[in-house]
Amino acid sequence: MSSAMYERMRTNPKFQELVATRGRFAWTLSIVVLVLFYGFVLAVAYAPSTLGQPVSDGAMLTIGVAVEAFLFILFWVLSAVYVRRANGEFDALTQEVIKQAQKENK
Repeated sequence: MSSAMYERMRTNPKFQELVATRGRFAWTLSIVVLVLFYGFVLAVAYAPSTLGQPVSDGAMLTIGVAVEAFLFILFWVLSAVYVRRANGEFDALTQEVIKQAQKENK
């Protein structure tokens, strides 16, 4: 692709929409993950006795292990949500931008 075509793509309103939407979504997911992860680390540092309590009387599973298992699964789910949206909405917008730039090139 030529530099003129890249410039048409960058000035395309759909490209601007793609960049803004994808960026907002990625930053939102990143903030959620960082807050939860570092929140758990702070809980380990400042409330280890709470995390060390069993989930129920006589259970071997502690609150800390249960929370960490939940976080582990949640992080995988958030990754899957991002991939699904990237492969759907974001790829569709990308293809529209490319098609429009190619049409203008002819």
